[in-house]
Amino acid sequence: MQRKAYVTGTAALLAALLAGCTSGSGGDSPTDNANPGAADTASAVAQPGKYRTLPEPCGAVGHDSLDSLLPGIKQIADPDQRDKAYQGQAALTYDTDRKVGCRWKVESADATDHLSVDFERVVSYDNTVSDDDQAKKLFEGKESAADLPAPSSSSPTSGTSGTTAPTPTSSPSSSGSPSSSASGGASPSGSPSGSSSGSAAADLQPRVLSDLGDEAYIDDQLGSSGSTAEQRTVTVVFRTSNVVVTIVYEEQPTAVGTVPDSKEMQDRARNLASQLDGTLGG
Repeated sequence: MQRKAYVTGTAALLAALLAGCTSGSGGDSPTDNANPGAADTASAVAQPGKYRTLPEPCGAVGHDSLDSLLPGIKQIADPDQRDKAYQGQAALTYDTDRKVGCRWKVESADATDHLSVDFERVVSYDNTVSDDDQAKKLFEGKESAADLPAPSSSSPTSGTSGTTAPTPTSSPSSSGSPSSSASGGASPSGSPSGSSSGSAAADLQPRVLSDLGDEAYIDDQLGSSGSTAEQRTVTVVFRTSNVVVTIVYEEQPTAVGTVPDSKEMQDRARNLASQLDGTLGG
């Protein structure tokens, strides 16, 4: 009798378990969608940026570009010193996959030229914000800090249409000659264009560029250091996906009273920016 009772109890237990499994596997069971928001959350995770690494900055600028931007480099007689000038100096960085840069400085009989190129790869740590959107915020912060003037109705914001706007392919610097500070054709007025005036000067004002990367702008500032010659600084900043590139090009003439030509310097800087954008795009 005891053995029979044991078998009966076991059968009852199995029946209860089978009943529980049957009721739990039905189409009306809420366990199929126990966390209905999980799929939505997974699908809402922002995508990573296009770029996972950065180019080697000192090698990203070719000799031809350096000859144009730094005319004095070809005037260096000593081959070793000239090669060293071409190599530039890498900026200090602790993570070459996130931020890199390079600096060049070359003196000539007519002027001292400085060039810096910086690449920053932006990574978002917010799963709901993409790397591209985070890079866009960084770019917008730089643009806001530049305080660009409102575009005039008579000048294109891109600087690529119209007869007076500078174009990267029409740079007069391809011959490697220094800016107008050497020719004496620059105006001491301190206008953005130096030797330009009127509508041409308006087209050379700091502005948004529509033909470079996903978004870009150019800034042009003329300053002076007391009794010395006026120094011009042209800055081009552009974003391509999750990488923000900053180019700073400065020239200070040797002779007091001369002004570096805005159009020449903008053309040179924009030409380099287009080349770097093409390199990233590849």
